[in-house]
Amino acid sequence: MPASASRRPQPGKLDPYKSYIQNRIAEYPLTAARIFREIQEMGFDGQYTIVKDYIREIRSPTSVPAVYRYETKPGVQAQVDWGECGHLEVDGRQRNLYCFSMILGYSRMRYVVFTLSTDTPTLIQCHLDAFDYFGGYTEEILYDNIKTVILKRALRARDHRWNPKFEDFFTHHGFIPRPCKPYCPQTKGKIENTIGYVKRDFLLGGTFSSLDDMNRQVRQWCNRVNAEIHGTTHEIPVDRLRQENLKSLIGIPPYLLRREEHRKISREAYLSYRGNRYSVPHRYAGREAILEIQGDQMTIRVGTETVCSHTVVPGHTRIIREGEHFSGLLAEAMRCNTQSGAASRPLFRLIGPEVEHRPLSVYEGLSGEVRP
Repeated sequence: MPASASRRPQPGKLDPYKSYIQNRIAEYPLTAARIFREIQEMGFDGQYTIVKDYIREIRSPTSVPAVYRYETKPGVQAQVDWGECGHLEVDGRQRNLYCFSMILGYSRMRYVVFTLSTDTPTLIQCHLDAFDYFGGYTEEILYDNIKTVILKRALRARDHRWNPKFEDFFTHHGFIPRPCKPYCPQTKGKIENTIGYVKRDFLLGGTFSSLDDMNRQVRQWCNRVNAEIHGTTHEIPVDRLRQENLKSLIGIPPYLLRREEHRKISREAYLSYRGNRYSVPHRYAGREAILEIQGDQMTIRVGTETVCSHTVVPGHTRIIREGEHFSGLLAEAMRCNTQSGAASRPLFRLIGPEVEHRPLSVYEGLSGEVRP
């Protein structure tokens, strides 16, 4: 009986994508979930477990230290943290890029936004945006011991010295800030994991055209991960959000956040804010200015004088010009040019040869003529 011919193994669903996966893993330590989404967009219709098992095979194993996780009841606690995320070019110069993240302790709902500053007004604005995203806020919020929140920690909570601007904010809303215990990062494990997750699953290998584009994409990312089963609770965060019973924003007066930034007015009488250029009365060209921003309104001061105001516009590289800021500029420039021309001196002058003046009698003697 002839021996049966050996059958060539059929290619698996993942085989056409293995080269892509290997290259992506070699370039960035991406998560299996991230790779799974990418190859799905390329046409892969297999199961996530196939991708996860293959990546486990080709990736070098790493050890993870064990920690104790603190769990909280619904509506009790949220956690906040900043993460440093490299640099971003804005207005022709490199700026530090930061990631603000807030996570609700019970539901694991996440909110993430990228900023170019970690100052107190930026921190407060991030809170306001997070509260709006969640539809409320928890009884207390846990923080690192950062100066934008707490200036001096005491043994008793009532003796803490808070940052005055932030104290005004949390008093207005009525939540309790909780500084994290020193040298005990486990108490903020949920938020620390979120920052790392954002870097691995969103930022790593991503492409963005601007800070606005990055924040638009990360909002979509938040919507997606909040609608997926969480690895610890094994439930969907947006479903558990209904049980949080958050403090409502209804009935609380809007918090009027005012921030200050310093800018130098250009010789063309413009200053830059968030990638856009705003005009200033031309007589202040070259001066230092203080920007007071409240909501979408910007007031510009030079010294103690308020010189103009603008509505902050979205977008990038836009020019916001008020015609009256340049009124009389052309006439003044022409007058300066005329005065400059009249007062100017030539670089040099030409003089003729020097002629010696002699008495007429000298010439008569030379000619030999004698007048009678």
